[in-house]
Amino acid sequence: MNLIKYCKALAIVVIAGWALPCDAQTTTFSLQNCREMALTQNKKVKAAQSQISAARMASEATQLNDHPSFDASILGLHVGSPLSKLLPVASLNGSVSATQPIYAGGKIKLGKDASSKAVEISEGQKVMTEVDVLLAVESAYWQIVQVKEKVILANKYKEMLLQLRTELKNAVDAGLTYKNDLLRVEVNLNEAELNIAKANDGLVLAKFNLAQIIGQPNNTNFNIDDSVAGSFNEIAAQPLDGIAENRPEINVLKKAIAIEQIQTQLIQADMKPQVGLYLSAMSAVGKNANFTDGGSTLLSYFGLFNISIPIFDWGKNAKKVKEQELKIQAKQWELEESKELINLQVQSAWLQLNQSVKKIDLSAYSIKQAEENLRLANDRYKAGTITGKDVLEAQVIWQQAYSNNIDAKVEYKINIANYKKAIGELR
Repeated sequence: MNLIKYCKALAIVVIAGWALPCDAQTTTFSLQNCREMALTQNKKVKAAQSQISAARMASEATQLNDHPSFDASILGLHVGSPLSKLLPVASLNGSVSATQPIYAGGKIKLGKDASSKAVEISEGQKVMTEVDVLLAVESAYWQIVQVKEKVILANKYKEMLLQLRTELKNAVDAGLTYKNDLLRVEVNLNEAELNIAKANDGLVLAKFNLAQIIGQPNNTNFNIDDSVAGSFNEIAAQPLDGIAENRPEINVLKKAIAIEQIQTQLIQADMKPQVGLYLSAMSAVGKNANFTDGGSTLLSYFGLFNISIPIFDWGKNAKKVKEQELKIQAKQWELEESKELINLQVQSAWLQLNQSVKKIDLSAYSIKQAEENLRLANDRYKAGTITGKDVLEAQVIWQQAYSNNIDAKVEYKINIANYKKAIGELR
């Protein structure tokens, strides 16, 4: 019996062991994976899509404004004296009516145009949201790469310190050097351990940040398959004329101006005649409901044809039109200023990008110098012409040179994305 229980328990353990690797499997994301997930799963993008759907529903409702509308009503009526001498004591009345606009000064068509423009504006705003989200993805993604590289560098630096500590300890034990150099290394080792812990914590936070942007909140069980390797070239300046037209913000502003122009036409339409048709059929059931023959039922109908012609409003509509024209003028000035600011953004992004290239080149040259300085320090230490303190300083310079190079390369990657956003090509 115990053997059977043991076998069952062993089977459960084996099955659980098979299941664990699938549950604990770590996914690897590329930058393209992250971009695609952000465009479909990010909460801001989803909210922008809902705004488009809402605008489309409003537009579809507006498209029906030229259709006839139908209404029905039922009314129960009970009256007392002296009204009972004129009306049935108890009756049930029903009616069906239809209203058809015939001419409204063009307001129906203008309303349809305005609702269509509103849909286009919401679509443009979604594009703006997507661009902002993609820039956030790029920044968060390369920050993870940056922290990963810093963790690798911190561990390499720690290995150097451990090797130097071993050499200094042997020298101290042999009475060849003073202990204070060894203590300096110990202090740097403690600091290196702390920096590694901070870097690992920073990696977790960076993953949380990216996960939230790509619609995978609280998920850090993934890896990034990139590094800071690659080519880092300067980009030639682009002509600024017309470059702002690629930005979705400009498209949205133009649509907003178009809606203001339609609003002007709507105000002008209020000054035109309005024509409508109204038809209604009614019935009543009750004692003496038919006042012509005293019968218990009454059926009838009536129609109305209405023409409304504005004559004089003391210039109120004319002032409203002038108000709209001034609003349009303000929007146009805003559009022109936005184009100028975009040109400044493009120029600034281009300068920052090419400054990153210079930083990379200078930091790469510093790495070569730091490596040579460290090699010479190690050789001189072994020859006994310098102390461990000098080697330790050379190691710190080497570590800082590599750290600066990582920062410059990541800055370049983020600046590339920022430049593409500025010229309207971050898609």
